[in-house]
Amino acid sequence: MLAEQEPGALVFHESLVRGALHKFLANPELGKVWLILEEQKPAGYVVLTLGFSFEYHGREAFIDELYIEPEHRRKGLGRQAMQFVAERAREMGVHAIHLEVDHGNEPALELYRRDGYEDHGRYLMTKWLVKSNI
Repeated sequence: MLAEQEPGALVFHESLVRGALHKFLANPELGKVWLILEEQKPAGYVVLTLGFSFEYHGREAFIDELYIEPEHRRKGLGRQAMQFVAERAREMGVHAIHLEVDHGNEPALELYRRDGYEDHGRYLMTKWLVKSNI
């Protein structure tokens, strides 16, 4: 199950997200998804999508989703997942990894900053080209 956003964020439409997931899994050129396990049981997942950037001199990636089930948080799984993804991205020829984090999500900000992510003082802006009518 893909995680819902925090309250007040984007509206979660399970059928649309499932459709996007199926398209993603059917096309390996779009990126990778990994299940995070703790004691051989699912504890979360991480999704890395791929792109290209002249600014970053070639292949770039975006951590589109990093989700850890609440009962598994604050145990180091997020840090381990970030390190794992960085290693796999290097193997895939990725030059830079981007991510976004909600304002006020201090635990995530702390994790990402400790892992070397920097805030470049830019805005992430979005324009929908195709919107669902749900």
